[in-house]
Amino acid sequence: MFGFSAHVLIRSLIVSLFAAGFIGFYADAADQPQWGQAWSRNMVSAERGLPASFDPASGKGIKWSAQLGTETHSTPVIAGGRIFVGTNNGHPRDSNQIGDRGVLMCFDEQTGHFLWQLVVPKREEDVYFDWPNSGISSPVTVEENRVYLVSNRGEVLCLAEAGKAGEAEILWRFNLTTGAGIWSHDAAHSSILIQGDLLYLNTGTGVDNTHKRIRDPKSPSLVVLDKRDGHLVAREMENIASNIFHSTWSAPSLGRINGRDLLFFAAGNGIVYAFDPAQSRDREGAPSRLHRVWQFDFDPTAPKINVHKYNSNRRESPSNFYGMPVFYENRLYVAGGGDLWWGKNEAWLKCINPTGTGDITTNGLIWAYPLNKHVLGTPAISNGLAFIADCGRTFHCVDAKTGAPCWTESIEGEAWASPLVADGKVYLGTRSGAFYIFAVAREKKLLSKVNLGKPISSTAVAANGVLYVSTMDRVYAITR
Repeated sequence: MFGFSAHVLIRSLIVSLFAAGFIGFYADAADQPQWGQAWSRNMVSAERGLPASFDPASGKGIKWSAQLGTETHSTPVIAGGRIFVGTNNGHPRDSNQIGDRGVLMCFDEQTGHFLWQLVVPKREEDVYFDWPNSGISSPVTVEENRVYLVSNRGEVLCLAEAGKAGEAEILWRFNLTTGAGIWSHDAAHSSILIQGDLLYLNTGTGVDNTHKRIRDPKSPSLVVLDKRDGHLVAREMENIASNIFHSTWSAPSLGRINGRDLLFFAAGNGIVYAFDPAQSRDREGAPSRLHRVWQFDFDPTAPKINVHKYNSNRRESPSNFYGMPVFYENRLYVAGGGDLWWGKNEAWLKCINPTGTGDITTNGLIWAYPLNKHVLGTPAISNGLAFIADCGRTFHCVDAKTGAPCWTESIEGEAWASPLVADGKVYLGTRSGAFYIFAVAREKKLLSKVNLGKPISSTAVAANGVLYVSTMDRVYAITR
């Protein structure tokens, strides 16, 4: 078994276990073991019997709720009777662990009872490596009896139950900084995608603390690891890093076109790429190069050189991505635009034909729909409709085939979360603490609006007939 000795683990990554451990992680059909729908990353669930309204004040529809830290940006993941949520240490569960930390909490799915937590020390070299109080921002990915995640330290971890005591053993750890040569920025955010024995993930590499310099232009934005031991199998070699405007927060997706699998990646330089998936190989030698099939310039009129001189320019700058590309019915849907903190206000939802090769910037664009201002979410595509919300405080419903607007709704607060479509409803939380439930329809129908009192960064999740919603400091399990 790969990993570290127990005493080394305790010193490096402190694991606090309460009650039951990692027993029974095997995902049922109705579990939600990763962020988004299977390989496609579509924000759509097949769950039924979900609520059209609820009320935390009166308890209506609240199955249970549990306290998190004080900042929670990670979307919950549900597998094997467990709920996994990344957060910070703002409300310490362990009196021996006080102060700023990254924390992965685990709860019982049925009762909300707190089971255990993984506590990860902060990086201390530079505040921009591991932003204060941001906690573990990456959602986990669960497969059988393994849990994969990227910690706040920019380390890929594989966790499993270990020994009769049920303690969380780290089977292996891959440090993206020392192992892949990346330069972490702000908060590591990645949702790991699994295909066979391989893990695909964005690296989180970005600018340094000046926001005007790329320390290592050769660092990879996309890597492939062997899930069995964390060995680096492959990486992109497209010279992406040199033109990253801020950082690399968009996780990859996969799709099958005419019997061929393609890996889709929205990079921090404003380019969307398609690669041939990597192949498993012997664990010796340098990582192989991911073969690029096509590239699509999401913002072709944006600046391409000296990109960081446009920092804080709200009228002109490069584009980048936060949400993931979504593959749906042989089309790719991508939301992107100017950076929320450093770039221009312009943003779009675009539909791309992913069947070509080479540079498909011109002939690959099917339609482009302008958003109001900045976008951080991943679109949800269902029933011929595309849903996305932006930081211009607007929720959009668009015809998925043509890009024609169906309706919009003004919302309270910026939308950092992605919409979730499930059971004929669209669920969306905002940074004001407002939570909206719309009908999935070409004509606007607001079913309910709930004030949860604290900002919402993460996407709502449906699993086993229950809706899960996280605010900054609490996770709710909601039923009809």
